Amino acid sequence: MFILPPLPTLPRPPGPLARLGALLAAVTVLAGCGSGHHLAASPVVVNRPPLESIFEAGPQLLANPAGTLDELRRLGVDRVKVFVSWSSVAPDAKSSTPPAGFQASDPAAYPAASWAPYDAMIKDATARGIGVDLTLSNPPAWAAGPGEPPNSPPGVWKPSPSEFGAFVRAVGTRYSGTYKPPGASAPLPRVSFWAIWNEPNYGQDLAPQAIDHTQVEVSPYLYRGLLDAAWTALHQTGHGSDTILIGETAPRGQTTGNHPGNFDGMVPLRWLRALYCVDSNFHELQGTAAALRHCPTTTAASASFRADNPALFDATGYADHPYPQFGNAPDVVTTDEPDYADLASLPQLEGTLDSLQQVYGSSTRFPIYSTEFGYQTHPPSGIPGLPDPSTAASYLNWSEYISWRNPRVSSYDQYQLIDTVRGNFPSALRFSNGTRKATYAAYRLPIYLPTTTLTKGQPAEVWGCVRPARFARIDTRIEQRVRIQFKPASGGAFATVRTVPLTDPYGYFDVRESFASNGIVRLAWSYPRGPTIFSREVSITVRAVSASGGTVR
Repeated sequence: MFILPPLPTLPRPPGPLARLGALLAAVTVLAGCGSGHHLAASPVVVNRPPLESIFEAGPQLLANPAGTLDELRRLGVDRVKVFVSWSSVAPDAKSSTPPAGFQASDPAAYPAASWAPYDAMIKDATARGIGVDLTLSNPPAWAAGPGEPPNSPPGVWKPSPSEFGAFVRAVGTRYSGTYKPPGASAPLPRVSFWAIWNEPNYGQDLAPQAIDHTQVEVSPYLYRGLLDAAWTALHQTGHGSDTILIGETAPRGQTTGNHPGNFDGMVPLRWLRALYCVDSNFHELQGTAAALRHCPTTTAASASFRADNPALFDATGYADHPYPQFGNAPDVVTTDEPDYADLASLPQLEGTLDSLQQVYGSSTRFPIYSTEFGYQTHPPSGIPGLPDPSTAASYLNWSEYISWRNPRVSSYDQYQLIDTVRGNFPSALRFSNGTRKATYAAYRLPIYLPTTTLTKGQPAEVWGCVRPARFARIDTRIEQRVRIQFKPASGGAFATVRTVPLTDPYGYFDVRESFASNGIVRLAWSYPRGPTIFSREVSITVRAVSASGGTVR
C-alpha cells in the first residue's frame, strides 16, 4: 500500500481506445463503462487461464480467523493473502541485536505465541478450502545493516539477506506439511504459495531507495540479495515446485525533486531495469554504472547473471499492486509517467518484463499476479476526487473485466474487508462500523457491460462472475447458474431474460443478450439453501433505428 501525496484528478482524455492503441497487443480489449464509453466492435472470445481471487483482510483474520474466513468463503474468495511479519515472529524485534544463541532457521526457536495467529489462519483457511498466500516481509530492527539513519523505519535499512534467508527457512519448514510443533499431535498444513517482500520499490519497506541525488538505484540490489536468499531457503525446505512470486511492487513512485532518496517510492519500471542490471534502452550496464548498482562488471559475470539469480528468471510470476492513480477510472494512463505499473499501464509492465528476460536469453513470460488492489472511497475519506462507493463499485467491476480480458493476468485482488476507524486508505468493502459499501455486492457478484448504449436488436455483451459459485458447486455437486434480469425503464419489476450455466471454475461468464428497450440489467443468484443475492444495477439505452438507417435519439 504505497501512499503518495495527493495529486489532482486527471481529466479523462478523449478516445481511450485510440490513446491505448499501441498497447493493445498485450491486452485484448480495454473498454469503457457507462455513458459515453462504448466498444466499437464485437469483442473477441478470450481464451485465458483461470483468474483466481486473492483477498487481504489482515486485521480481521488476526482478530477472528474462523469468522472472517467464513465470510470470505461466502464472498467466494479463492485465496487469502497473509503477511507473515518477520518482526512479529522474531524475538527481541526492537533490539539492535538478536538474542544470543538464536537459531533463526529453526521454527522452534521462535516464541510459540508468535506463530499462533498464523497457525490458526492457515489451519482455518485449509479447513474451508481457501488457499493461502504467505507474503514474507517486515524485518526486525536487528536485521538492519550499517549506517542506518535515525529516521529509518525499523529494520528496512539494508536488511541482512542471510538473516532473512534463515527466517524463510523457518517459515518454509513450519509450513512444509510435515512439521509438528512441540506438543502437537498432527502436522501443520502445507502452504504452497509464496511472495517475497512487500513493495520493495517503496522506502518504508526497503531502504535506501536511491543515492547520489537519486541517480543511483540501491533498493533493486538490496532486493536481489533478499530474493536470492529466500529462493534458496524455499527450495531447501521442499517448496521448490510451489508458486513463488517476485516483485510485489507499488504501481508508481516519485520522479520530481530529490526523490525517491532514502524513503520515498521509486517508479516500478525504473526499479525493474536496475534489478536486472540494464539501462533505459535495455542494454546491460557496464563499468561504473554497473559497479554502483552491484551489477556484473565483467563479461564472465554478465554471462553468469541468469544462473546466479534464478528467481529473476524461474519464479512463477510477477506480483504487482496495480491501483489506478488517485481513484481515476481504470483505463486512465497517467500523463508523462512511462514507468508506472497501474492497471492501465500493465502492457508496459509486461513488455518490460519480457524485454528484461530477452536480454539474458530467456524466453520466460511472467504471468502478472494482482496481489493488492481496490478503490478508496469518499466517504469515508475526506480527500476530494476519490469516487463515491457507487462509482467505486462500477470501477471495481470494470477493473476486473480488464483483468479477465488480459490472459497474462492470473489473479484479481481486493485489499481489505473493513475500513479502519481513522479511514486510512479506505478501500475495504465495509465501512468501519461494519455497514456494507456498494462495493461489497460488486465484489461478490460482478457485472460489466462494455456497451450500454445500443441500437434496437443489437446484442449487448454481458460479462460477470458469481464468485461464491465455486464453493456452492463443491458443497452441493450441483451445476451453478446465474440469472440475467431486466427491468424496463417504462416500469414494472425485474424479470429473468436468460439463465447462464457457470462452467468456468471461478464462476466467470461472458454472453451476448438483446434487450428490447431502455432499462436496467442486473444478475441474480441464490446460495444453496440460502438467500438470493443481486449484482449492482446497470442502466442501458436502446435506440430505435430510423427509416434512413440512423438511430433515433
